[in-house]
Amino acid sequence: MIELYESQRAMRNMRRAAMQRGVVAILDVGTSKIACLVLRFDGTEAREEGIGSLAGQSGFRVIGAATTRSRGVRFGEIHAMGETERAIRTAVQAAQKMAGIRVDHVIAAFSGAEPRSYGLAGQVEVMGVTVDEQDVARVLSACDVPEFGQLREVLHAQPVNFALDHRSGLIDPRGQIGTELSCDMHMLTVDAQSVANLAHCVKRCDLELAGLASSAYVSGIAALVEDEQELGAACIDMGGGSTGISIFIKKHMIYSDSVRMGGDHVTSDISMGLQVPMATAERIKTFYGGVVATGMDDREMIECGGETGDWEHDRRTVSRAELIGIMRPRVEEILEEVRERLDVAGFDHLPSQQIVLTGAASQIPGLDGLASKILGQQVRLGRPLRVHGLPQAATGPGFAGAVGLCLFAANPQDEWWDFEIPVDRYPARSLKRAVQWFRDNW
Repeated sequence: MIELYESQRAMRNMRRAAMQRGVVAILDVGTSKIACLVLRFDGTEAREEGIGSLAGQSGFRVIGAATTRSRGVRFGEIHAMGETERAIRTAVQAAQKMAGIRVDHVIAAFSGAEPRSYGLAGQVEVMGVTVDEQDVARVLSACDVPEFGQLREVLHAQPVNFALDHRSGLIDPRGQIGTELSCDMHMLTVDAQSVANLAHCVKRCDLELAGLASSAYVSGIAALVEDEQELGAACIDMGGGSTGISIFIKKHMIYSDSVRMGGDHVTSDISMGLQVPMATAERIKTFYGGVVATGMDDREMIECGGETGDWEHDRRTVSRAELIGIMRPRVEEILEEVRERLDVAGFDHLPSQQIVLTGAASQIPGLDGLASKILGQQVRLGRPLRVHGLPQAATGPGFAGAVGLCLFAANPQDEWWDFEIPVDRYPARSLKRAVQWFRDNW
């Protein structure tokens, strides 16, 4: 635990150093694509000194951008180190070339890795008259940390709510007068091996890792508008190999999970159903795909050539209705899995139940209508916020993770390791509350 705490602190310090030098790269490692953005900081860090404040977007601009087809990644996790390393090098070099500058530090996001959410709580007596930095560090160290095992690593540990003498809902208690300080913290753990593989891969590309984030978390930062983050909303990030889920309230993520299915599984179904290569299936899905059939679709025919060399055999057509019949069951299955995770999290207990779909696979026509049937009424498609200098080609839903990572790099929310936690008070207790802790608290 202490090693992990120190490594996260080291990454935070490296991020600060990179920002002082004025340039840092963003790396979104996905199953179907790897995106790299190069950010230039103008030195005016847009940070309010509050705990967990989210960024305004001044302070940086995108000066380089590149994407490449992802290789060696399955379900958001690295499976073939050499292939992933080559893909990362390709993306980073292309982005550096566009920016005209060399980058040493990267902040990376990844999906998958079996995320698990915990809601923790801690309470301490305030030492002086007013709450200071040390009191905040002490209350964070008093949180009941679960025994999550040797093979897991803490990716995020954010204070989401402070209470001072029964006055709850404080964002930053520092400087306030009181005697008893309590805190709710959201902790997200992931599979340690997946993190180690990504860190090792980045190192092999001669880059320094200056930060790590969950794709589901950063997609939520980019795709949810301020009101949704405040009142309560879920962001469903539909990628190629996995679908990330994050729930926000009071501008903090309070739950995250992922489903090991995404757009690539739909493509694979089309490939098997129509007996065409994956590349052809992807093209058919992109141009003709959908999940809601109309009377016209029986008559709309799609050419789907194979690659056997037998011209007569390859010259086949299928109706769009047939294609929808292949795609819809898989999309329904993904959404049903998402519904299950939201139910487990107690999402229906939040004051607002807005659901925002983002990620490249969310662009299937008719998906929002199908999702509102399966997930609930208020569903919208979300595009990421606009950030300075972002090329037009990188403004679609598929770039929510990369854009969110820019905002995370410029203005990270305060986490556990940003405070000097006394080693003797280091959290090592058992979990007393279930994930549904926020049902009682919000």
